[in-house]
Amino acid sequence: MIKNAILKSLMLLIVLSVFTGLLYPLTITGIAQLIFPHQANGSLIYKDGQVIGSSLIGQQFSDPKYFHGRPSSAGETGYDATSSSASNLGPTNKLLIEKAEKLAQQVRKENGLKSNTAIPSDLITSSASGLDPDISIDAALMQIPRIAKARGISEEKLKNLVNEHIAGRQLGILGEPRVNVLELNIALDNLK
Repeated sequence: MIKNAILKSLMLLIVLSVFTGLLYPLTITGIAQLIFPHQANGSLIYKDGQVIGSSLIGQQFSDPKYFHGRPSSAGETGYDATSSSASNLGPTNKLLIEKAEKLAQQVRKENGLKSNTAIPSDLITSSASGLDPDISIDAALMQIPRIAKARGISEEKLKNLVNEHIAGRQLGILGEPRVNVLELNIALDNLK
């Protein structure tokens, strides 16, 4: 009787392992590859045949001629996709406030802004994942004068570029309009 129960349990384990560990994942992966191949492969972005990133994972840009993204708390130096996490500091935490104030001063200095200029929060606080690839429209527009000066491009041309890369709310109601920093910087490099 026990031997019979063990054999049935083992057969059930094998059947479920094959179904849930092999057939189901292969089926879902196949469907995803057919319907959403770009997304199923990580939403990779290519330049000159080389993968330079993903539209889903933020990257650090510090050069004055590029748009800068959100700060990152992922990993020791930030933007480490293997260490995706938030800082877990609450809005009243002294360390978070000091860090945000320091970043705000840095953003003002880099962009030639007055010391009392309000800075969009997404330029001075990290996202929950630490890898947010997007910034707000205000954050992108605030950086235009610096980039125009560094590249010798008119501010109007850069404003048009930002407007061309605005992604609306998901499903029309979720989130806020935003700009993907990597995609925007690639388009910036392609400007003639």
